[in-house]
Amino acid sequence: MEEIINVEHTYEYEKAMQVETLHPLISVIDFSKAPKIGEHEPFDKKFRYGFYAVFLKDVKCGDLKYGKNTYDYQEGTLVFMAPGQIVGISSDGKPRQMQGWALLFHPDLLPGTSLGRNMKDYSFFSYETNEALHLSEQERQTIIDCLRKIQIELDHAIDKHSKMLIVSNIELLLNYCVRFYDRQFITRSDPNKGILSRFEGLLNTYFQSEKPQIAGLPSVRYCADKLNLSANYFGDLIKKETGQSAQDYIQQKLMEVAKEKMHDANKTVSEVAYELGFKYPQHFTRLFKQKTGHSPMYYRNLN
Repeated sequence: MEEIINVEHTYEYEKAMQVETLHPLISVIDFSKAPKIGEHEPFDKKFRYGFYAVFLKDVKCGDLKYGKNTYDYQEGTLVFMAPGQIVGISSDGKPRQMQGWALLFHPDLLPGTSLGRNMKDYSFFSYETNEALHLSEQERQTIIDCLRKIQIELDHAIDKHSKMLIVSNIELLLNYCVRFYDRQFITRSDPNKGILSRFEGLLNTYFQSEKPQIAGLPSVRYCADKLNLSANYFGDLIKKETGQSAQDYIQQKLMEVAKEKMHDANKTVSEVAYELGFKYPQHFTRLFKQKTGHSPMYYRNLN
């Protein structure tokens, strides 16, 4: 089994990068000012971080591609990682000066703060790396300004205001990222519509097959996996495109298929429920009434 190296604390990362530790729970690293990484043996390793990480790749390295689509923003790329996620890092062993920024903060920094209460809302920490945030030059400058404000607080002598100001600036940065991701969903509306069309086709194929009886109702994660997206990114994308959650979209398609099946008077409500993937007919009846305002039998009699 391939070894996974655990890096539990931000100061362990700083030590590896040969930069000074100013705070035990948070670090802002400007890689252009960090020591040049010396020559070493090429490696390909996996790391598990015990902290939140935001990496800004501040280099132009040609077109950025995901699938067959080329991203239009190349000035900077933001990648987000939550504690416990595993990241692979490889090196050709040649000495080089790294470029970009890193914001690292430990979960222990957050209790009792607004960010601690709202951290779960920043769903992009569960996106895959190929679902990164691609910044325009103006957006990149906004992110760097936020990082510099945090750095100023880290350079300042710690007082009773330090934690509040540091965490507030992290929250400001993440709120800008929410705005920029909204922009990214819009500027990539054509590829997104392609995903929506594939989602629709996936559901049609699923309900036309025997999979519901075998595997049950399709979940958001199942659909995301089939479309090669993380569940959170997929859910956020569908919400932006349709105004409803991916789960609601699946249930809407489920009701369309259910209504069609209810027109077949030879099938009982229980048979329709089992064909759609419900383990218990009463669950189907409850959802049908919730979504249509009528019980399945009442709907059949109306039609």
